[in-house]
Amino acid sequence: MTFRRAAFTAALAVWALIAPPAGRAVAAEASAPSAPSAVVFAYNRFGEDQSPGSSIRIDQFEAHLDELTTGGYAVLPLPTILDALKTGKPLPDRAVAITVDDATRSFYTQAWPRLRAANLPFTLFVATDPVDRNAGTHMTWAELRQLQAAGVTIGGLGATTETLVESTPEEARAELRRMADRLKAELGRAPALFAYPEGEFSRALQELAAEQGFTAAFGQQSGVLYPRADLRALPRFVMNESYGSVDRFRLAANALPLPVSDLTPDDPLLTVNPPPLGFTVSGEVGDLSRLACFAAGQGRTRLERIEDRVEVRISDPFPPGRARVNCTLPTPEGRWRWFGVQFVIPDDDE
Repeated sequence: MTFRRAAFTAALAVWALIAPPAGRAVAAEASAPSAPSAVVFAYNRFGEDQSPGSSIRIDQFEAHLDELTTGGYAVLPLPTILDALKTGKPLPDRAVAITVDDATRSFYTQAWPRLRAANLPFTLFVATDPVDRNAGTHMTWAELRQLQAAGVTIGGLGATTETLVESTPEEARAELRRMADRLKAELGRAPALFAYPEGEFSRALQELAAEQGFTAAFGQQSGVLYPRADLRALPRFVMNESYGSVDRFRLAANALPLPVSDLTPDDPLLTVNPPPLGFTVSGEVGDLSRLACFAAGQGRTRLERIEDRVEVRISDPFPPGRARVNCTLPTPEGRWRWFGVQFVIPDDDE
């Protein structure tokens, strides 16, 4: 996966603005939410020091695993969580799923043995072209079959690792079909789950993902899964070296959903910049006067609110690439409700 480093780092800096001070742990004894929800984490590379924007240090990853195995979380297979959210089945409080994008060699040699030793389920999203090329940076088909036989959920990440947002509908459709066909040919089944390469998607790609038969599609915007979340644009908390401390991991792992509706703009591929971001908060979530939103590279934004409708006033245009806005609301129990969006800003010079 190739990250646009500048935009990605600026977006992740929002974490620092809302993280609790050092030494202040999120309350582990917080009361269970009234509706089921789950946090999904996304990893990419492991121990690749030359790629801090997409890689996690091994000591950081081990700290995450220790938190998950000792901190009272329920780490579940991603399909189990999705089934519960679709059917109304109960989920335990602090349900968590682990995902990894791209099937890199460092995942296989560094992360897989640790996940296996911890007996933690996870989903691996595979880009098929590097595997077909026998690229030394990626896993082989034999290794992927080994993981599948061990019960690992295999999803699709496109044929290449490059974003599909700038592709024509025909190009994107052909790539998704090629990826699904290769996974079916090598592993015996087409993937049901899909992750947008680089987390970038548009309304057109959301519709294409549904057309191709994926039951759920994931981005890289921060947020929490809940029953009314859009299955074509599900959030994940991205973990990397620059922002992979166990405190930030714990903050995200304890997050609760901030359920919204009537989101504008309804297409994350921007035609107006800065975007006129707005949403309606659904349900009983607490005192909205404590809601705060942070824009990548700009910090805390001004909010205008009429009852449950929130308009986020982003002051400056975002540079080309990706940009995030994260909105958080503290709860009396010491946890955070979280809603995030990731925009894609075209480069007008291209």
